[in-house]
Amino acid sequence: MTEYDSRSALINGWKVFVEKRRSPGAMPFLCSKGKRERSGRQVKRLFLLEDDEGLICGLSFALKKQGYEIDAVRSAKEADILWKRESYDLAILDVSLPDGSGFDFCRKIRRTSKVPIMFLTAADEETDITMGLDIGADDYMTKPFKLAVFLSRINALLRRSENFNTPETELRSGGIAVQLLKGEAYKNGRMLDLTGSEYKLLCLLMEHPGQVLSANQILGKLWDCRENYIDSNSLTVYIRRLRMKIEDDPGQPERIVTVRGRGYKWNQTDEGE
Repeated sequence: MTEYDSRSALINGWKVFVEKRRSPGAMPFLCSKGKRERSGRQVKRLFLLEDDEGLICGLSFALKKQGYEIDAVRSAKEADILWKRESYDLAILDVSLPDGSGFDFCRKIRRTSKVPIMFLTAADEETDITMGLDIGADDYMTKPFKLAVFLSRINALLRRSENFNTPETELRSGGIAVQLLKGEAYKNGRMLDLTGSEYKLLCLLMEHPGQVLSANQILGKLWDCRENYIDSNSLTVYIRRLRMKIEDDPGQPERIVTVRGRGYKWNQTDEGE
C-alpha cells in the first residue's frame, strides 16, 4: 500500500463493525479499559480525534495489528469527555472538526500533560504546520499519507517518550509545591505538616490536575490490601483535614474541589510558574 487515498485494504476487516456503529446513539470507538500485558510489556494506549469514520476504522485496524490499543472520537465534545476519563500514551489529532479545532484540543492537553501529540490532517499550509508544532505537537503529518511512514512515526514518538520521560521531581500548582524526592510539601514557601496519608492524597490529586477522581479511585490508589482498610467516610475526613492545611479558606476550597456525585479534583491554576 502506498498513500492512504485507497482505504479498502484496511477497512475490509471492519465493515461489520462499522455498520453496527452507524446505528443511532452509537458510542465512540472504544477499546477495553486498562493496559493489558502483552509479551511481558504494557500495551500502549492511543487516542485518536478524527471526524472521518472510514479513516478511523482503517487506522484503528492498522494500529491494532501493530499491538496498540486505540480509542477514537469524532468531535471535540467527545474528546473532552474521554480525555478526562481515561489516560493515554499518545494522541493523534485532526485539525478540522465538526464542533471545534484540533489546535484548541492540543492546547488543552498541553496544560496538564506531556503525552506525545501528532497532528494527522489535510491542513497542509505552512502556517498550519508551524502553529501545530508551536502549540505543543511533537509531529505533524499531512493527508494523504503513506501508512508505513505514519506507523514508523508513531513508533518513534513512543520510543522517544519512553527514553526521555523521566519522573517528575516536583509538583507545583496554586501556591502548593511538593518536593517528591524529599517527601515534603510547601504552601507559599512554608513547609506543611502533613501526615503520610495526607501527603499521598495531595500528591495523587496534584498529579491529575483538572481530573475528577472518584472515591473508589482514590482509595484504590492510596490504601490497598497492604494497609488498613479505609472507607469513603474516612476519605471525607482526610479531605477535610488536608483542606485545613492547604486552603486559604477551608470552608470555600479553591484547590481541592468537590464534584457532587462524582468525587474530587485538583483545581488547576495558572501562575506563570
